[in-house]
Amino acid sequence: MRARRLRLVLSGVMAVLAATVGCRQEMYDQPRYKPLAKSDFFADGRASRPLVEGTVARGTLDPFAPAGGTAAVPLATALPVPLTRELLARGRERYGIFCAPCHDGTGGGRGMVVRRGYRPPPSLHIERLRDAPVGHLYDVMTRGLGAMSDYAQQIPPADRWAIAAYVRALQLSQRAGVADVPPQERARLDASRETGNGKRETKEAAH
Repeated sequence: MRARRLRLVLSGVMAVLAATVGCRQEMYDQPRYKPLAKSDFFADGRASRPLVEGTVARGTLDPFAPAGGTAAVPLATALPVPLTRELLARGRERYGIFCAPCHDGTGGGRGMVVRRGYRPPPSLHIERLRDAPVGHLYDVMTRGLGAMSDYAQQIPPADRWAIAAYVRALQLSQRAGVADVPPQERARLDASRETGNGKRETKEAAH
């Protein structure tokens, strides 16, 4: 009697195991296409379907403003974020990482990569780029231009705007006059000039 009961229990266990294995095997062997494989189902013969128009990768949607570059969405002419010291500091840091290797620290286009034989980019201080809207700088980072590849994957939108703001500061630094210095800083500048002139006169008198 006990032997018969044991056989029934074992038979039940084996049946459950067989059903489980069979179900799992069906999931392993379910119909599917390999990436870029051919398909007779779709008219174009491609199993991998194109992305829906307007699809963006997670984390890359610009929360501030569109990059522009089309007739419907012109390039931004002003920063879509507040211009702060923190923004410029962030832009300077990111510029040093992603831009300076080609554009150098001042934007002159003589970075280390260029000095080792890479095609030099235009100086960021030429009139064409000084007069370009700030959205152009953002758009080039997003889409690339000429020999420069896009940096959309490496630099998130917020940092692209920070870099664009810092480039504007670089451009201003190369053409700024005394009139562009804030009044509270102008007094310090004048004082440092007078100190420098006094030291020069003392040195000349000693000679």
